[in-house]
Amino acid sequence: MDYILRGLAQAFLMIFTGDGEVYRIAAVSMKISAISTSLASLAGVPVGFYLAFHRFRGRRGVVTILRTLLAMPTVVVGLVLYSLLSRSGPFGALRLMYTQTAMVIGQFVLASPIVTMLTLSALAGVDKRVRPTALTLGASPFQSDFAVLREGSFALAAAIAAGFGRVFGEVGVSMMLGGNIRHYTRNLTTGIAFQTSRGEFSLGLALGVILLTVALTANLLVRFLEMKSSKSTD
Repeated sequence: MDYILRGLAQAFLMIFTGDGEVYRIAAVSMKISAISTSLASLAGVPVGFYLAFHRFRGRRGVVTILRTLLAMPTVVVGLVLYSLLSRSGPFGALRLMYTQTAMVIGQFVLASPIVTMLTLSALAGVDKRVRPTALTLGASPFQSDFAVLREGSFALAAAIAAGFGRVFGEVGVSMMLGGNIRHYTRNLTTGIAFQTSRGEFSLGLALGVILLTVALTANLLVRFLEMKSSKSTD
């Protein structure tokens, strides 16, 4: 028990004294997760909107595939992308393996189904009269779509925050596609595994504390936005 307490004390000392290694690793995690979540939002919100308000042949199949992808293990995503991006793969000439770009691609694949399906659920809860009412009042199709998005804005924000929380704490994609390169692709999750394996328990704990703090903040934000969304629809 004393060993754990000493490790925690040293971990908090590293965090609050601005240890360079800790903050460089945390910065990589924040950067890659923010970029991948932003890209997933740009793709997932329009797709979720289209699925919410349009009926077409094969729609159920698309929704089923997206639901399946929600439960896809990160190591499976990493394995598939590794086979595509490695030197012997079809996109090997791009030399993306063990780069931050490869990690962004992997996290984008993980976050997109979450953002899409939560957007679909969020917009399904918006009053069905909003769009036709806006059109009746002279709004253009784009303006009516924007009115719907505004009504579900809190739920949409919760969907994006949930996507960020999903990729921020993943390890499989980061390890397989990033390679855990110091000061470049080493993020919080891979850093924890690496430092602990080296016996750097305090540094691993410091990274773990930051990871848990950000993850908790993301979850609290999702909860807050969900509550705001439910109040706005009452």
